[in-house]
Amino acid sequence: MAQNGIERLRVLIANERHDRLALVAEVVSGLGHEVIADSTDIEEVGPLTAREHPDVALVGLGLSSDHALGLIEKIVREATCPVIALLSTEDPGYVREAAKRGVFAYIVDTTPEELQSAIDITLQRFAEYHSLQGAFGRRATIEQAKGILMARQAIDGDKAFELLRHESQSSGRKLTDIATAVVASHLLLAPPTSPMTMAP
Repeated sequence: MAQNGIERLRVLIANERHDRLALVAEVVSGLGHEVIADSTDIEEVGPLTAREHPDVALVGLGLSSDHALGLIEKIVREATCPVIALLSTEDPGYVREAAKRGVFAYIVDTTPEELQSAIDITLQRFAEYHSLQGAFGRRATIEQAKGILMARQAIDGDKAFELLRHESQSSGRKLTDIATAVVASHLLLAPPTSPMTMAP
């Protein structure tokens, strides 16, 4: 925990301008967080993100929007954390382009307290987003397993789901684990795409 009672975060900061990097780093440290890395280089920031595993990344809009967008793109590709764009003034065109590249939120120059609030809200929404993604993924796996059982056993969807649920209850394993096993075994036991030829 940071001294102000807020969870201490590992923060990556990226900006084309060194002076802005230093300023943001000072604010972030003042909030009690750890600046684990900073970068001005587009090619360096991706490997840096993959290596350091930040909790949140802050990308400032420097001299060039293309440079900042490049930084965002590289971080998003490597990160399992939200990326927040920092702007000095409102710029709807840049925000649209940043959103296309996967930025999770943006804030216009603000007080340290407002920055902390923005980080807190973004982390909460990011967690909710991943939870929702996971729920959709689990549902898709269950539907796939149902389809396999329906085809293999000539039964309807309700009966297929009942089979999955019964196996889950009797084995004490999660329904999604059972569904995943059905899908995996189906892939392993699927007939080969082309007949195997035997050597004479």
